[in-house]
Amino acid sequence: MSRLVLILANDKIRDRAISWVRGAPKNTRLEFKEPKRTLDQNSKMWAMLSDVAKQVPWHGLTLSADDWKLMFMDALGHEMRLVPNLAGNGFLNIGRSSSDLSKAEMSDLIELMYAFGAEAAHPVRWTEPLERAA
Repeated sequence: MSRLVLILANDKIRDRAISWVRGAPKNTRLEFKEPKRTLDQNSKMWAMLSDVAKQVPWHGLTLSADDWKLMFMDALGHEMRLVPNLAGNGFLNIGRSSSDLSKAEMSDLIELMYAFGAEAAHPVRWTEPLERAA
């Protein structure tokens, strides 16, 4: 057994998980995670990141939506680790990816972006209606 993933959506899948646990070799790791972020949350995040990237200069620099994502992930308290790249002429972020965020964590990230955009120092006009992601 290498890596198996089940989403506990119904009793049949729960029964399969129980059988896998019973048959798992000694020292097998078992991990439980909250439901992953939704596609709607992901779409909202990227729309908001694009709004911030187009409207907010950062210390005289224009950052991309990807750059802003790293900024907000760091502000949310998620690990961001920079290491020298293979060519030795720059750095690479090997921190946590937003694709691993749970629904609740993604909601927190979106709320953080709303709060940032509401600050007088860098007001953001959102292109989407002001809705909170669940």
